[in-house]
Amino acid sequence: MNDKPGLFAEKYAGYAYSYPHKHAYRRLDEKIPVEKIWHTENKEALFLYVHIPFCEMRCGFCNLFTIANPKEDVPSAYLDTLQVQAEVMKNILGDAKFGQIAVGGGTPTYLELQELERLFFILHDVLGADLQASPFSFEMSPKTISKEKLRFLFTQGVDRVSMGVQSFLDAETGQLGRPQKSGAVYEALDMIRSENFAVLNLDLIYGIAGQTRETWLQSIREALKFSPEEMYLYPLYVRPLTGLGKKNLHEENQRDILYRAGRDYLLENNYEQISLRMFRKKDTAGHARKTMYRCQEDGMLGLGAGARSYTKAFHYSSEYAVERKSVREIIAGYISKNAEDFRYADYGFHLDSEEQKRRFLIKSLLHGNGLDTMRYEILFGSPVAVDFPVLHQLEEEGMTMRDGERILLTASGMEYADAIGPWLYSQQVHERIRQFELR
Repeated sequence: MNDKPGLFAEKYAGYAYSYPHKHAYRRLDEKIPVEKIWHTENKEALFLYVHIPFCEMRCGFCNLFTIANPKEDVPSAYLDTLQVQAEVMKNILGDAKFGQIAVGGGTPTYLELQELERLFFILHDVLGADLQASPFSFEMSPKTISKEKLRFLFTQGVDRVSMGVQSFLDAETGQLGRPQKSGAVYEALDMIRSENFAVLNLDLIYGIAGQTRETWLQSIREALKFSPEEMYLYPLYVRPLTGLGKKNLHEENQRDILYRAGRDYLLENNYEQISLRMFRKKDTAGHARKTMYRCQEDGMLGLGAGARSYTKAFHYSSEYAVERKSVREIIAGYISKNAEDFRYADYGFHLDSEEQKRRFLIKSLLHGNGLDTMRYEILFGSPVAVDFPVLHQLEEEGMTMRDGERILLTASGMEYADAIGPWLYSQQVHERIRQFELR
C-alpha cells in the first residue's frame, strides 16, 4: 500500500535509471549530424555501452530490447554492422577516452567464442578503447557461458561480470516464465569464481507470485555463498507486451515486506546500500578499477541496435520495441545501415537547460552519494532549491536529509525511489511517455 497518497500516486511508478525515459524519445523532424551532436562534448571520460540484443530465451518479465534465438546468420551480420558504426564513431570522436565500459543486452555471452573475439576486435582495434584501463562490465546468463568464454573475457580486460539469477528456487523462476534449473546456476557461478574477476554481481527479483519472505531470504542466502561483490535486488514490474503482461499476471503486493527483509539482511551481512536496487560489499573497495566517469555529467556512446547515446543536450538511439516481430524489424533495419546512415541521428530527445538540470537532480538524488548542491550551482548557476522548490516537500515528508552540502535520501526516501524519480520528471516528459505507443 502507498502510505504517502498526497505526494505520490503510486510507490512503484517506474525505474528512473536514466532521464529522460526512452519512451520520451521521438522521431526527429530533421536528421541531425552526429558530429554536430558531439562537437562540444567533453570526451575525456565517456561511458561506452555496447548492446547485444540476443538471448537464449525471453523471460516473462523482460521488456528489454532483445530477441530470443535469432536465425543463425543474424549475430554475424549484426557484428558486421557494429564494426561499421564503430568506424564512423571513431572518425567522429577521434581520441576519445572511455572512463567506463559495459556490454549488455540481451545476453552478450549468447555470442559464440569466435563472435566474442570479433566483438573485442571492434572495441579495441577499430574503436580504440583501452579495455584494460577502465571498469569493464559484461552481462551473462547461466546457460550461455563456458570456461573458454570466461577465460577469454578475463584476459581481454573484463573485471566485472553480472548474472541475472532472479531466484535460486526453480518454482519461482518458473513463475517468471524463465525455465531455469538451479543446478545450472550453481555450475555457472562455480565457473565464474574459478576466474579472478574483481567483481561479481548477481541480480535477484522480489514480488514473484508465491514468493514468501522465507523463500526470498533463502535466495539471498544462496547468493551470498558465492560472496558477490555486488547485488541488485529488483522489484518485479509486470509491463505491457511482456510474457507476464500478456497473461495478465500482476506483481505480488508484498514487495514492501520483501524489500525491507532483503535490504536488512544484506546490511547485516557487510553490504552497503548504493541505491534502491544496488548493494555493494563493504570490504571490496579497491578491488575493481576506478572510474573517471560521472553519470550526471559525462556523455555515453552507445553502439548497437537499442543502445542509447547521451550528450549534455541530446540523447539519441534506434527505436524501441518489446514484441518479437517489432524487435526483429528494428534489428534488421540496423543491420541494413551503412556508414552514411550512422553519421546522422533521427530518433531522440533534446534536453534544454531545464531538462539538463532535472537529469542532474534525478541521477544524483537517487544514488547513495546524493545530490551535491554546490556542484549543481557551479554547473547551472543557480541553487537547486530555487530551481526545484518541490525538494522541500520531500524533506518535509522525511524522504530526504541534509549532510553538509549534500541532499541524501533517508531510508524511507530510498524505499520510495521508484516514486520519487518519476515524480521529478518534467511535464513534457510525462506527456511524451503517456503518448508513447509501445509495439
